[in-house]
Amino acid sequence: MKLSVLRGAVASALLLATGALFAAQGDYPSRPLRMIVPFQPGGASDFVGRIIQPKLSEELGQNIVVENRVGASGYVGVETAAKATPDGYTFLLGNIGTMAINASVFPKFKVKPLQAFIGVSQVVDVPGMVVVHPSLPVKTIKEFIDYAKARPGKLNFSASGAGSNSRLAMEYFMRQAGINVVMVAYKGGAGGASLGVVQGEVQMTILTSSSLLPFIRSGRLRAIGVIAPNRLSAAPDVPTMKESGFPDLVVGSWQGIYVPKGTPQAVVKRLFPAVVNTMKDPEVVRRLGTASAAAITSASPADFRKFWLSEHNRWAKVVKDIGAVAH
Repeated sequence: MKLSVLRGAVASALLLATGALFAAQGDYPSRPLRMIVPFQPGGASDFVGRIIQPKLSEELGQNIVVENRVGASGYVGVETAAKATPDGYTFLLGNIGTMAINASVFPKFKVKPLQAFIGVSQVVDVPGMVVVHPSLPVKTIKEFIDYAKARPGKLNFSASGAGSNSRLAMEYFMRQAGINVVMVAYKGGAGGASLGVVQGEVQMTILTSSSLLPFIRSGRLRAIGVIAPNRLSAAPDVPTMKESGFPDLVVGSWQGIYVPKGTPQAVVKRLFPAVVNTMKDPEVVRRLGTASAAAITSASPADFRKFWLSEHNRWAKVVKDIGAVAH
């Protein structure tokens, strides 16, 4: 008799918990949310996060707090988001480096993004740019190559982490150009890496346009190449890498919204249209455009997952080919 009473009590508790869960999902979101940006202020991820934050807050009817969690090529922020309660109140603004490259470069990282997250949607693609410090007597990619060939191993470039797409793009460029420039990794993403060139600690870098354009406009950096299919309206005189003889260097730095694995599908279905509507907002598009960032959304979370997996596999091959695995 006691056993049946106990079973009944357990069943009732489960029904109540399930009912509360469905009610909570139906009311989602009912309190402020947290957007984790795994890089420091000033970089492309922070730039994008703070542009979409007001409109996404409006779409969801709740305030969103942007939280910069910096360190280990973005891993600190990724791990923080992965360990968050999977209820939709914490989400990650992940990028090509943290979500598609790091797993191959840093095999010892415990959190594997493809297993730890659900992708909601892509949000942007940000072109890359090749810049040098104004003290360098070069104004074109060819001039830089000639200058570097005359000084093998004596020039440095900044990277926003050993596993960043900027580092891999530079490694690929060096192989194709036959030059040797030494990497200096900076903490905090593109913000720290761009300042390294501005302050003259290193001579050049390849980073996102959103991180570099303010310094280019003020004359503190000189742009010599654009990593994008076409020239940028914000820098129309700077040729693409394809125009400079490097047709494979056309990929920018995409970013997307992710939630921890285990987040209810009802929450993902609520987040997806909110994200899409945010990225279609004219003011969001305009502000992103000031750094030549393009608002791009996925057709569905499943479509984003397919794209994400293809990017992961593509960069895994690049990492293997150039021997960029960290030990």
